[in-house]
Amino acid sequence: MTQDIFLIGAPVDSGKRAQGCLMGPDAYRVAGLAEVARDLGHKVSDLGNLAPESVTGSKSENSAVHSLDTTIGWTRALKRVAEETAPKGLPVFMGGDHALSLGSVAGMAEHARRQDRPLFVLWLDAHSDFHTPLSTTSGNLHGTPVAYVTGREGFDGFPEIKAPVPTENVCMIGLRSVDPAERAALAETEATLVDMRQIDEDGIVAPLRSFLERVAQANGLLHVSLDVDFLDPAIAPAVGTTVPGGATMREAHLVCELLHDSGLVASLDLVELNPFLDDRGRTASLMVDLTASLLGKRIFDRPTRPFGTGSLA
Repeated sequence: MTQDIFLIGAPVDSGKRAQGCLMGPDAYRVAGLAEVARDLGHKVSDLGNLAPESVTGSKSENSAVHSLDTTIGWTRALKRVAEETAPKGLPVFMGGDHALSLGSVAGMAEHARRQDRPLFVLWLDAHSDFHTPLSTTSGNLHGTPVAYVTGREGFDGFPEIKAPVPTENVCMIGLRSVDPAERAALAETEATLVDMRQIDEDGIVAPLRSFLERVAQANGLLHVSLDVDFLDPAIAPAVGTTVPGGATMREAHLVCELLHDSGLVASLDLVELNPFLDDRGRTASLMVDLTASLLGKRIFDRPTRPFGTGSLA
């Protein structure tokens, strides 16, 4: 299945204090993301790099929070472009730190609302990103997107989420670094939480297929947010939040292949790539290879799994 793909550069670097993710979008371009997608038969439009909207005077009750104006500005800009591009094809948000998902997922939630369809979110990440601006101790807003789009409080000044994503529509895979406040808040939700121990014991396929089955049965739209630190830092060093014990190259490719087979992906984030920390571009190249798998790259053609039939065998 060929698609109209929109590459959206989001050089967001306000979500944390360590700089470098602003170079991410151009690293994906240099690594050949557009060419790879075109070689797979897709029509690709590169919309260039966005800039944040101008915001001034925002304040948080938490003195640790930093770059609030800039992050709100990015959220507004990304939400707008997500709403504009989603009806036309598959938006791919090239980041940029994970604060970009405040806007990309918010925009997709609004798009889903207008389509009268539920939005589901697959969070491929070492972290749950379920802090609010009030609960974060680091003040880094790249740790807050899931809380924002699911309707948690504390996001004064950010765009209104008219249709928050129900937590039961969120699946997090690859977790291995979750703060106590996030753990306590997540315990009150129905989110699907898959940490690396569960993957070690049971594999990565079963929880993903189960989640995709629910998306299909609900006629949902699926937003995928792929953080570099989902991967083990031995194969993907270009991230400022490395956590040992992440997904292997084969596990990550399998996830992306299954996502393509599902036919459910409506939008994609590629986040937290910091080229300054990379080794001769190998992390950017790996992320492009994973995106290729998600867009249909295969060694051999094979029958795909019919999602929505109720069969997981």
